Amino acid sequence: MATATMVPIATQTLGSAAASITFSSIPGTYTDLRLVLTGTCSTVGDYGAIQYNADTASNYSLIVLSGYGTGVQVTNTTSAVSIQTSWNGASSTTIPAMKSIDILSYAGSTNKTCLITASTDQNGTAGGAAELTVGLWRSTAAITSIKLSWIVGSNFATGTIATLFGI
Repeated sequence: MATATMVPIATQTLGSAAASITFSSIPGTYTDLRLVLTGTCSTVGDYGAIQYNADTASNYSLIVLSGYGTGVQVTNTTSAVSIQTSWNGASSTTIPAMKSIDILSYAGSTNKTCLITASTDQNGTAGGAAELTVGLWRSTAAITSIKLSWIVGSNFATGTIATLFGI
């Protein structure tokens, strides 16, 4: 029986703050992709965007379940110009958060689905944060580039690490 293996395709470590992170020329030789992002942002509560193949049309949908401290929120969005997510997932610009973005059948000929999981430890100050997002890109094209950016004016902080794996 075959065993799934995660193979690092590319890693970016930011030497200075940046408004976006892009992975391009993604080979179509894997079944799935996993993108892991660890770092902080420059402004509390900012939301980011994921776009595939530079597609800025209203071809994305998402459902988000998030919990911050004692609050819970559910959001459903259709016909969006990106898959939106909270990059910091927290109420702090100094405590790193981790995002894991699993993109299923990225090179296949069906619409593309992703699962985003995130968590942040607030060291007891705000009770921490967790977020689960299911995103859909309504395109049958193979994903060859992924852009992570901000919907509002913020930056990925210096030292943020993004690694793309093939599975």
